[in-house]
Amino acid sequence: QLEFVESGGGLVQPGGSLRLSCVASGFTLDTEAVGWFRQAPGKEREGVSCIDGTDGRTHYIESVEGRFTISRDNARNTVYLEMNNLEPEDTAVYYCAAKCPVCGRYVCFDPGYWGQGIQVTVSS
Repeated sequence: QLEFVESGGGLVQPGGSLRLSCVASGFTLDTEAVGWFRQAPGKEREGVSCIDGTDGRTHYIESVEGRFTISRDNARNTVYLEMNNLEPEDTAVYYCAAKCPVCGRYVCFDPGYWGQGIQVTVSS
């Protein structure tokens, strides 16, 4: 069974931190790019961050640069998104994506697999 399961979301106050994880089962992350997207209420889904499959270079949308860190652990078949200094504007459903042929800047281009989505709410 192919699954890409997310965890780590929730409610946090502004300035707080969360760490999202996404574990793949039934397939491997291999050397292809992986990334994160988010969709806020009433808005289109947008790419947030992408990590190359070969050299591990990371890319971020400007609004999260310096606050978010993407990483991958191929041995654990897991991709992470460390989110610090969260702002209310970061509130969204976050989706992990895998099996992307390439990072198009911070966008994981043409994902082969998607996570189910997990809610992140930043509010006081």
